[in-house]
Amino acid sequence: MLSLNARLLIAASVVLVAFLGLTGLTLDKAFRRSALAAVHDRLQTRIYGLLGAADVDAANGLELPQALPEGRFSTPGSGLYGQVADGSGRVIWRSLSLLGLRVPFPQAQQPGTRRFSETRAPDGTEFFAMAFAVTWELGPGEEQRYTFQVAETRDQFAGQVAGFRRSLWGWLAGAALVLLAVQGMILRWSLAPLRQVAREIAEIESGHGSLLTGRYPKELRHLTDNLNALIESGRSRLERYRNSLGDLAHSLKTPLAVLRGTVEGDPGPQALKEVVQEQVDRMDQTVHYQLQRAAASGRTALTAPLAVAPIARKLTSSLTKVYAGKAVQLRLVVDAETSFRGDQGDLMEILGNLADNAWKWSRGRVTLRAHGTDETSGEPPGLVLEVEDDGPGIPHGKASEILGRGVRADPHTEGHGIGLAVVRELVEQVYGGNLYIDRSPLGGARVRVTLPK
Repeated sequence: MLSLNARLLIAASVVLVAFLGLTGLTLDKAFRRSALAAVHDRLQTRIYGLLGAADVDAANGLELPQALPEGRFSTPGSGLYGQVADGSGRVIWRSLSLLGLRVPFPQAQQPGTRRFSETRAPDGTEFFAMAFAVTWELGPGEEQRYTFQVAETRDQFAGQVAGFRRSLWGWLAGAALVLLAVQGMILRWSLAPLRQVAREIAEIESGHGSLLTGRYPKELRHLTDNLNALIESGRSRLERYRNSLGDLAHSLKTPLAVLRGTVEGDPGPQALKEVVQEQVDRMDQTVHYQLQRAAASGRTALTAPLAVAPIARKLTSSLTKVYAGKAVQLRLVVDAETSFRGDQGDLMEILGNLADNAWKWSRGRVTLRAHGTDETSGEPPGLVLEVEDDGPGIPHGKASEILGRGVRADPHTEGHGIGLAVVRELVEQVYGGNLYIDRSPLGGARVRVTLPK
């Protein structure tokens, strides 16, 4: 497939050649028409010259002198020829230049009229000819009609047209070459940012670069920014996978060492059961946390915004069924225009963990809010998620403590104690946002998540 530069160059060259070709044809046609009009005027001038030189002789006949002001009439084969015929068509005068030639002159029908035509002699010579009919007063009451006829060969006209065409097409060809060269340089300069993008992407593929760092025009800046975001997203996701695997391996070392030491110490059945149960729970908690952490997709480039309202309704509907025995009254405040820039699974993980905690601890009322922010609201542009309940709440000193992995507000309540930890890592590390826990106007806890745009 042709390169973008070649396509543009070919297309622009075809348009340029077509334009110059049409321009050349138009100018050629205009010049030919102008040259033909000049021939017409020139022949008419020659006829006027013959009229001015003609006189009446003693026998009341029309005569013309042998030496005419236009010397070409007196030179045989000069290319300019003339004759005069009377009303009956009899030639009464022929120029010396017609010696040995037969030129088919046109005839003018009525006095005062002229006729211009292109004619051809029997030997193939082409002429421009004109005839002009006049009524000449020879004496008192005596008139005679005469037709003055002149002709000239097409050689002069053809030479002028050929010379103009050579000059015209020569200049147009030169202009085309210059314009094509300038056009090629303009295209090369205009497409330089695309070549730079391709170069930098090749460097990234070969491991010699990490991001697109060039200064690009505004038409490409959105593309390069999205490519950088895509590269960063993939690199961040790979880094999370590696970190999660490393953390998982490191976290499992201690439970395995405890189990190994317990087995080697040969404890009693009851003690062994307790130790195994404790360490299995610990490993299960670790694996669950690391899997949720690694599954986070993060904000990716070239993704459409997700509407928050349908996801919030779906989650709260499921929780209402799960906690049907609590008869929780839900207040859902989510604008239809509120959107989330990121992975749907991440949004469900954040909202699901926060809403599940609210349902679990509430006494009967839960509020879930979601709205966008902009500079007019006094907050950075982004998304705000708030989940409130009317439960016992979280003591001020424990707000940051329960965000740690494996920490539960109430040890007697079922759960792994990793939900808020996963939410915190998603919000703060993956999406660069913030998570706050304070007192809700309902009396319980309020968790507020802010995600930047």
